[in-house]
Amino acid sequence: MNAALFPAVVVNGETIPQAAIAAEAQNHAAPKDKPGIAWRKAAQALTIRALLLQEARARGIQADPLELAPGRFEREEEAMIRALLDVAVSVSPVTEEVIRAEWARDPARYHSAPLWDVSHILCACDPRDSLARDAAGARAKALLATLSGDAKGFAAAARQSDCGSRASGGHLGQIGPGDTVPEFEAALRDLAEGAMTPTPVLSRHGWHIIRLNAIAPGQVLPFEAVRLKIAVALEKAAWAQASQAFVRTLAARADITGATLAPI
Repeated sequence: MNAALFPAVVVNGETIPQAAIAAEAQNHAAPKDKPGIAWRKAAQALTIRALLLQEARARGIQADPLELAPGRFEREEEAMIRALLDVAVSVSPVTEEVIRAEWARDPARYHSAPLWDVSHILCACDPRDSLARDAAGARAKALLATLSGDAKGFAAAARQSDCGSRASGGHLGQIGPGDTVPEFEAALRDLAEGAMTPTPVLSRHGWHIIRLNAIAPGQVLPFEAVRLKIAVALEKAAWAQASQAFVRTLAARADITGATLAPI
């Protein structure tokens, strides 16, 4: 991207380096044929950051960086922005009436995770080893060709599995979302009850032939079970709206060139 094609971004007399905008642009999605969109999004993000830092300095705000993870701390400027928003932005507590109304708007949005009763046959390999991957894949396809899909035949074939579940006919028991590797779960979600994967599924463990024995769909949860989750979501949304309003207030009295805070 040619930075010379874009105007300099100046916020209350403070010029944001184009190198900083170019670096920030890597964090913003845009169509491949429209790199200027990522540049403008980056310029907007850094303009907002500059407005907040200028306001924090004007108020004399100081803050100690928080430890975000073991050994990883906020940068000093991030801590200043957080401290500024803590004192400048406030929202009213969400009322019980509002929480219940949000739940009542569509209770079906709040449901428990499904449970899948699953069996599988594993032909283990390291997927990074092309020879081992191809050999295990050929073995998995040969096994799959012998299966008719019935549970008894599947359990018998599972004695050849490389997974410890072979001792129980490949039965993994009941599992839920997040209990398996992503490729395995994605294949499960496409299966009907009693069906097998039409082709072996590759994961970091090797090739899987998967049978979905039964499924227990998620159940709609009562209000009491999801009340706290709804309250937290509403509070976060209210805080985000208040923060955006605060930034708009700062921008309204600022002198900004080369960037816009309008939606891009």
